[in-house]
Amino acid sequence: MAASSNSSLSGSSVSSDPDDYQPPIWKSYLYQLQQEAPRPKRITCPQEMESRPKYYGREFHGMISRDYADELLAGKEGAYLIRESQRQPGTHTLALSFGHQTLNYRLFYDGKHFVGEKRFESVHDLVTDALITLYIETKAAEYIAKMTTNPIYEHLGYTSLLKDKMVHRLSRGRTEPRRVTFQSDDRISSPVVRRSALKETPEKLSSYEKIHNFKVHTFRGPHWCEYCANFMWGLIAQGVRCSDCGLNVHKQCSKLVPSDCQPDLRRIKKVYSCDLTTLVKAHNTTRPMVVDICIREIELRGMKSEGLYRVSGFSEHIEDVRLAFDRDGERADISASAYADINIIAGALKLYLRDLPIPVITFDLYSKFIQAAKLPNAESRLEAIHEGLLQLPPAHYETLRYLMAHLKRVTTLEKYNLMNAENLGIIFGPTLMQPPELNALTTLNDMRQQKLVVQLMIEHEDVLF
Repeated sequence: MAASSNSSLSGSSVSSDPDDYQPPIWKSYLYQLQQEAPRPKRITCPQEMESRPKYYGREFHGMISRDYADELLAGKEGAYLIRESQRQPGTHTLALSFGHQTLNYRLFYDGKHFVGEKRFESVHDLVTDALITLYIETKAAEYIAKMTTNPIYEHLGYTSLLKDKMVHRLSRGRTEPRRVTFQSDDRISSPVVRRSALKETPEKLSSYEKIHNFKVHTFRGPHWCEYCANFMWGLIAQGVRCSDCGLNVHKQCSKLVPSDCQPDLRRIKKVYSCDLTTLVKAHNTTRPMVVDICIREIELRGMKSEGLYRVSGFSEHIEDVRLAFDRDGERADISASAYADINIIAGALKLYLRDLPIPVITFDLYSKFIQAAKLPNAESRLEAIHEGLLQLPPAHYETLRYLMAHLKRVTTLEKYNLMNAENLGIIFGPTLMQPPELNALTTLNDMRQQKLVVQLMIEHEDVLF
């Protein structure tokens, strides 16, 4: 948001009608304090120091005492110099005059200058940022402590309007998870009996929530926090920005922002290896478009292909499909004229699922599904898998539901493609679920359970989802 549109008033004017929404009025107090902060004044050494490191300038005074540094800086607010420590030769101290006293900081250099987390191109920039921070935190400590207590974020018209539109779009196309109970006195081998064994119970509706992907950011020019409406002070790394939606907030405010990230397609650089929920929210879909488009193409011309999903396509062509999705999104051409071998499309789908940073069956639920597969009783096993499915993030649940329905249709043509639920379980088990920690022994030991989980989800797809 442009700094020129920011006002000096401290209130905000938000209409209940989204069409009448006006941007909030930003609070200028901290901005005014930054303008008042002392400016850095370099105290230069009158003589050339042979021991001066090449990355310091004339502000380096060599090995002088702390008392002498105090004398050089006395009465000069914002003045600074660098000295070599007498107690620890070879180490350097930044001496800075602020608040009528000398502050001493251990100074480091690793290609950039730093005394804490922030790293600077020059000592002058470091001191400038330090003086701003010291001045604001001294003058406005109580104000800063309270600035998150009356946030504007939840009242922003554009935020609530965007959220309402997104929920409406998603709710039209999404299948909500059903909670079912598997009756112990019924057999589950027959689809007819399975359907009669269902006992529907109320289930709290889930929404496509997504946490913000905040990263420390340096803002060029004045910027205001979109959570508390206060100025983000400092020279660099003044706050954090969500790399998915572009929300700019103070670091301390980021801990209070709700999980309502609405990813912006312009910020999503690729399709493959992108978080599943991020991708579907960015595209306003219920499932990743890669899954929809690949399955649609496979069901159009490949369902009777022998060894479907088992036979590998040419790896270079699979990589071409990945690049096409990353470059062209839903306009990617994967038709028969582009890729005659359906195994290339099947391979591209498996690659997408395998490359997800968080698997379809999430890391935190991995052990729950593995333990479910180890249960000796068939009904208990299905019940445990069903409970695990209900805990999946909505976008993961919907993707898994759609994929299992497709794989179920693949098995109905087993006499042509030679692929049954067990075979598909062997293929998709390690693709859809991976242990939280990469451990070859764990993966090897869990392969049987991974296969069984997917096999059961295919065989009982009509009940589990």
